[in-house]
Amino acid sequence: MFNIAVVLLVITAGVAYINHRFVRLPTAIGVMVIALVGSLVLALLNGMGFSGLHDYETSLLASIDFPEVVLKGMLSVLLFAAALGVDFSDLHAYRWHVTALAVLGTIASTLLIGGAVWLALGWAGLSLSLPYCLIFGALISPTDPVAVAGIIRSAGAPRSMDVVISGESLFNDGIGVVLFAMLLGMIADGGAPDWGHGAVLLAREAGGGLIYGLILGWITYRILRTIDNYQVEILITLAAVLGGYALARELEVSGPLAMVVAGLVVGEHGREFGMSELTRKHHDEFWELLDWMLNSVLFVLIGLEFAAVTFSLQVLLVSAGMIVVALIARLLCAGAPMAVLSRYFNMPRGAWQVLTWGGLRGAISIALALSLPSGPPRDLILSMTYYIVVFSILVQGLSIGKVVRWATRKEVEEGAVPREGVDL
Repeated sequence: MFNIAVVLLVITAGVAYINHRFVRLPTAIGVMVIALVGSLVLALLNGMGFSGLHDYETSLLASIDFPEVVLKGMLSVLLFAAALGVDFSDLHAYRWHVTALAVLGTIASTLLIGGAVWLALGWAGLSLSLPYCLIFGALISPTDPVAVAGIIRSAGAPRSMDVVISGESLFNDGIGVVLFAMLLGMIADGGAPDWGHGAVLLAREAGGGLIYGLILGWITYRILRTIDNYQVEILITLAAVLGGYALARELEVSGPLAMVVAGLVVGEHGREFGMSELTRKHHDEFWELLDWMLNSVLFVLIGLEFAAVTFSLQVLLVSAGMIVVALIARLLCAGAPMAVLSRYFNMPRGAWQVLTWGGLRGAISIALALSLPSGPPRDLILSMTYYIVVFSILVQGLSIGKVVRWATRKEVEEGAVPREGVDL
């Protein structure tokens, strides 16, 4: 494990340097692009008979349990760090927007995408059972907070949009993970979906995660108030995240939701009332740096995972169709309700465009796809998921700034949104 970690850090440092020195894309996008291009080059060399480096990449990926690394390792830290950057009072002002999008929107999107995929694959001559189609809907519906947070903020979105999109992405991945686990458990049991049991499971895991996260954040905050030593306080927050996430798994409550709530509590109360100015400065710098480093490693892994994806022209064409399906589902389940209700929710008129196009997918979707049992359904789902994630990060991520400017142009002209709030 130490050797694997060293190799990943060396690769990440190298591609981060190349991106910063020559490519100059946003870090998350840049390192993924370079790693993806590197994987493509190695695949071409392998086809030409030069298989050494490609074989090494394949063996490296085989030695890394991507779902374990993401879902049980990095995710807790990344969610906590992302939640620290969200202003709780702003989030509270838009709590109904975020709740509706994260819960109702994710469930509706899961059903819509699952049904559309089941029909589309039948027309394409590919076989995938309805439960597996719903699983695909569950893993691709949530927007990834790791991908969303930095890209949306760098796009210069108005504060209300930033809060709603970031807040939704923090919570809907927890809902998506619960839906995914529920559907996968039904397949393992060999029974038909029991929606009553599923609703109880969702309420227990999601509700339990929210309550547990609130308790964990409050305990951490109370401990921080009793001392004034930034080294010890940073260590306490790190222990609360890693230990708290492990305990959430034992309690069978949603760890992702727990980390989001704990991060919000520590960010709002712990930083304000439990830390001195010196501690707050070092604490913020530590979590910002840790978040940046893990993000970079994670997006390098996404690029390298291309070697694990089965390529065929038929699957590529189907995946292109699934990209359209995912965007339409995002429009219907998030964009359309916001377009209808934007004036009642005090959002810019173009918020629905940003909400639709800014629904980026990322590593969590790939990790869930990789965690499926081996077999043809997993291979097909993984390929579709990977192509959607790459399209989401490259095309949507690089163009979201233009969408933000277009969507808020009227508010800028009328003075309702400061011009510097939308310029890149």
